[in-house]
This record gives sequence, C-alpha cells and structure tokens, in this order.
Amino acid sequence: QVQLMESGGGSVQAGGSLRLSCAASGHAYSGNSMGWFRQAPGKEREGVASIYILVGSTYYADSVKGRFTISQDNAKNTVFLQMNSLKPEDTAMYYCAAGASRSSWWRGAYGYNYWGQGTQVTVSS
Repeated sequence: QVQLMESGGGSVQAGGSLRLSCAASGHAYSGNSMGWFRQAPGKEREGVASIYILVGSTYYADSVKGRFTISQDNAKNTVFLQMNSLKPEDTAMYYCAAGASRSSWWRGAYGYNYWGQGTQVTVSS
C-alpha cells in the first residue's frame, strides 16, 4: 500500500521560511517522480516543484523559482520542499504526489498517481 505523509506546514509572516516533508512508503518513492502541488481556495491545483528520484533532476514553477528548493533523502524515502521568502500568494494547501515516470511533471497533476492528504501553509502580510 502506498502512503504519502506530509508535514511541516504552518503559519508564517511574509518573508519567512517553512520546510515541508513528504515521507513515502511502499513503492511510491523508488524510481519515480515526487512532486509538490498546491491549491488555494477557489483556484485550480498547480504544480510547485518536482524531483526525479533516480537522477535528482528538479523542476519548478516559474512563480517559485529562486525561492523554493526541492530535495530528497533516499535513505528515508523522503522529499523536502524548502520554502524561503514566502509571500501571501503562497498561501494554499500543499500536497505531495508520486508519479511513475520522469515526464510526470510535464503532465501536471495527471502525471501523478498517488497523493498525500495535504498540509496547510498560510503566509500573512
């Protein structure tokens, strides 16, 4: 059974930082793409960042480039999202997702097969 468990969300003032973690169980982690998505109220779910586990290739949405960093810890089957210089527009529910191929990022949410329950990030101005 595949499980993705996010943690690390919370409330922070603009300019602050948060680090999200996603621990993967089962076969979700090895050889796959692990991504972070977010969804704000009334908006569509959007991709934030993704990493292809096998070689560590990373991909980012333009809105977070230079501020967010995705990384992996293969020993712990865990992916992290370091979020710096947070802005109020980063406020959303953040979801971890596992995809079955290197091209998952380019297919958006449809490229990911498994999803975590989400963790809330709130940035106040």
